[in-house]
Amino acid sequence: GPNGGRVIRSVEPNIEFLVMPDGKVQLTFLDDDGHAIAPAGQNISLVGGSRLNPTELQFEPSGGVLLSTATLPDTKAMPVILTIKVTPDSKAVRERFNVNLGQCPSCEYREYACVCDH
Repeated sequence: GPNGGRVIRSVEPNIEFLVMPDGKVQLTFLDDDGHAIAPAGQNISLVGGSRLNPTELQFEPSGGVLLSTATLPDTKAMPVILTIKVTPDSKAVRERFNVNLGQCPSCEYREYACVCDH
């Protein structure tokens, strides 16, 4: 993605998922050319980590992106489910992936956003 995050292509507009240095998650919506566009009423939530003690994040608009209201736990890797409703009437889309914050040994991105297919 334009900020070094993971691009989610299962919804339109595409979304860049980026873990910020403070542990919050930033969601940037992208047009067809990969440029940032303002959120337009999307409803997104995240659940991850252990099933016995899950982490749940909600998102709110902040400066042209959606920013999580809380941080991810201080862990190197965790499975997450991102639930996306593009409009209030649309069916929810669920993206499942592992947020591995380790640095890829072959490219400049974190493992969760790696594009080199190592």
